[in-house]
Amino acid sequence: MRTRKPAEQRRSEIIEATLRLADQVGPDRLSTAAIASAVGLTQAAIFRHFPTKQDLWQAVAEQIGQTFQQRWLAAERTGESSQRKLRCLVAGQLELIQSTPAIPAILFSRELHVENDRLRLLFCRMMESFHEIVTSFIAAAQRAGELRPDLDPRDQAYLVIGLVQGLVLRWSLGGRGFDLVEEGTRLLEALLGAMTVPGDRPVSADSRGASTAVPGASGGGPTAAGRRG
Repeated sequence: MRTRKPAEQRRSEIIEATLRLADQVGPDRLSTAAIASAVGLTQAAIFRHFPTKQDLWQAVAEQIGQTFQQRWLAAERTGESSQRKLRCLVAGQLELIQSTPAIPAILFSRELHVENDRLRLLFCRMMESFHEIVTSFIAAAQRAGELRPDLDPRDQAYLVIGLVQGLVLRWSLGGRGFDLVEEGTRLLEALLGAMTVPGDRPVSADSRGASTAVPGASGGGPTAAGRRG
């Protein structure tokens, strides 16, 4: 006799299966029948937990958002300099995307951009929240004299976000052929170098012969030459 699982556990299993299958087949091709098969349920059982497919996608987006927020809070609580917090923030964001590759698949999907306004608005709010925290770190670094005071922190935050988004797109289209966290760390250092007060710019990773380590970043990536190629 099969044991009935608690509703919350079933919901979690359905969300996890949705994320896994969205990466494998794409969000736009994903059916409730495939999700039901993956978790050993009927489609009717799926709809008991999520009355519509939009409800399911909203639950997926909310779980992604909660996980992002946990990473953001962890960066805030490092007790390090504002620049260090920014490095940890970006590394944590990229590390999560690398471990959950369905995220860029959802972000670039028709499901998000055309067919599901609630999903689009949820991810839009996530981006706004990410922009606010990046802005706050940059502004704090400016007050501490770590970054140039003549730059608009909100504009610089958009550049950081653009770096993340562009890198994720390159990683996704390139068959995930490089370490996302390692490459993001390298590019962020280049961007921070342009934002640093002249005369206070750190020595580059290449001139030291080693890259700067970021807590939580994955190792084992390609060489710098390979990444640039």
